Amino acid sequence: MKTWSFRKKFVLGLVVTLLGLFIYSAATSYFNNEDIRITRNEILHLEINGIIMNGKKFLSQLKKYKKDESVKAIVIEINSPGGAVGPSQELYYEILRAKEETKKPVVCVSTGLIASGGYYSALACDKLVVAPGTMIGSIGVIMEFANLEKLYDWAKVQRYTITSGKFKDSGSEYRAMRDDERQLFQEMINEVYDQFKNTVVEARNLPVETVNEYADGRVMTGATAVKLKFSDAIGTYEDAVKMAAKMANLGDDYKIFKPKKEKFNFFDVLAMDDEEDDLNSLSEVRDYLKGAKGVSAKAVAGELAHTFFKTKYLNQPLFLMPGYWE
Repeated sequence: MKTWSFRKKFVLGLVVTLLGLFIYSAATSYFNNEDIRITRNEILHLEINGIIMNGKKFLSQLKKYKKDESVKAIVIEINSPGGAVGPSQELYYEILRAKEETKKPVVCVSTGLIASGGYYSALACDKLVVAPGTMIGSIGVIMEFANLEKLYDWAKVQRYTITSGKFKDSGSEYRAMRDDERQLFQEMINEVYDQFKNTVVEARNLPVETVNEYADGRVMTGATAVKLKFSDAIGTYEDAVKMAAKMANLGDDYKIFKPKKEKFNFFDVLAMDDEEDDLNSLSEVRDYLKGAKGVSAKAVAGELAHTFFKTKYLNQPLFLMPGYWE
């Protein structure tokens, strides 16, 4: 009988080990994502953080757990200056859909910042709880452009475009904006602005006159917002949880369920997708300066340009409170 050499045994063992790790990784990922739980009464805790540019992670968690029989109520903790118009409206409509489909109470809470698109999202909740010093409001729309004409002149660079229509290159950074372009963008801003105000009027059951008076982009404290009925109650996260439990008639018989952060595995590497909202961070720059592998100078240069010139947010209408957000 032919015996196996040490080399063959080593290779076979290595293959079996790698195969086992692969199967274990896949199985662990699958079962962890099921979030098997034994309690019957749970309050689902979700978060909306940072600048809202897609909201995919929040939406995937909401869609996954909203109809879970163990979940009796939902608490959404928000700390956001707002973000892009479309994604902010998507969060609003999906929260509203979850509330209407499940008939479960949904309470939003913010003890930090809930402005513009962040506030828009919260309008779908049954109740909104804020701390007395929470920064809330910034009801309005902003659209920023950059004119780098003088910079190009200094660099002796000439840029031009060939377009199919006079508005196709509107907002270009290499020339000043024409009056008709400015009017076009203003009309678009006004349309989206009316959408925001109408949503506030309907969701908060406020007079149009009141909303028009305070929907000028201003930020107010949580205490003022409650007084003016732009929010429902003063409190903290714990108060929001108790409010949700009371609305669901749970008494003290409930537990908080917060979805776990999914761990990277073999499949995540093959199908990498950014589900996080854009926080305008300098993480890649920091990693590069620390000598981290896999972070290119080109990526760092792009991140620096995005950060200091805010190019990520140019030429698009935003429900965003102005400022530097990291």
